[in-house]
Amino acid sequence: MHLPPFKTVLAVLDGLAQPPHPAGTTHHQKALSRTENIFKTYKPITPGIRHLKRPLSPHLYKGRPIRMLTIPKRKKGGRNADGHITVRHRGGGHKQRIRTLDFLRMTPGVHDVVRIEYDPGRSAHIALLRNRDPNAEGTEKWSYVVATEGMRAGDQVQSFRQGIPEGFIPGFESPTEAADLEASEGEDASSHSLALGILRSMTLLPGNVLPLKLIPPGTVINSVSLKPEGPAILVRSAGTFAQVVSHEENGRYVHVRLQSGEVRKVLRECSATIGKVSNPLWKKRSLGKAGRARWLGRRPSVRGVAMNACDHPHGGGRGKSKSNKHPVSIWGWGTKGTRTRRPGPKGPKNSNKMVVRERPRGKEKRAS
Repeated sequence: MHLPPFKTVLAVLDGLAQPPHPAGTTHHQKALSRTENIFKTYKPITPGIRHLKRPLSPHLYKGRPIRMLTIPKRKKGGRNADGHITVRHRGGGHKQRIRTLDFLRMTPGVHDVVRIEYDPGRSAHIALLRNRDPNAEGTEKWSYVVATEGMRAGDQVQSFRQGIPEGFIPGFESPTEAADLEASEGEDASSHSLALGILRSMTLLPGNVLPLKLIPPGTVINSVSLKPEGPAILVRSAGTFAQVVSHEENGRYVHVRLQSGEVRKVLRECSATIGKVSNPLWKKRSLGKAGRARWLGRRPSVRGVAMNACDHPHGGGRGKSKSNKHPVSIWGWGTKGTRTRRPGPKGPKNSNKMVVRERPRGKEKRAS
């Protein structure tokens, strides 16, 4: 009888003893650990596709968007009303239609995710929602929102921006603030803590919208508004997320750590969406050729040393030389990390009272 080597048996037993995935990994990370093909690449039969690399997104809808939720994009080529170029490196590109997204999310009730779509106007994917209200019509029935990571067709999302509806938690009075539940004492302490647990289990779901006062510290959020009745302003790009740091005791603000690392105070009545923004692999894509940048409406960027002296501070001279000067932009201000403004607590008086801690820079950023 032939037996395998002893080292082989130990290796197999060691592999069986280890958990298949470390604790805390998400379904997305498990899927990535099972395969290395997270980008679509092509056989280099032409130079333009040799380095082309696109994230795999088989769940995206391949049809056209809903026309009543789009408006035509009239391109300006980076020029203002006087015809002067105010934004360089823009022009041309494929004809596009702007998707009108619902950044307010004021409509309560359950909404069904019909499909996930591509949006040419942003890096993140968008989700088409359908309101379950039978009386809703038109744009009240259909809406686009920024899709969160892991959102798929058939999911359900809900907006609690106008508060928790009465009767939402069976057997308990609808709470108004999570802090009130946590601070409650006495005979009803256990019932309040139970209501808080039920509330969080039913509301803290990816894609749901909640006021910041009802979101516990440590929760990952996106699409943060800066006004109680305003639209989502912060954290809307692909793969980005923010995190609730703390709630001020008897205060008006919630401390939120943004994607850059900056900690900022936001009003407790402002809202945010639970989860991360979709399409996290967008930054690692490769267009493969200059022509694809032109299809996106991006014109070439010319180096300063290749210009004449009258066109750029680096221009002119014999050969490739910028005359032993510090690198600057075409307008003359430093382009290699020179501070041009200093917001927050270290800046001018009352420049931005809402910034608790600035984003890390330099050595602090490299250490983190």
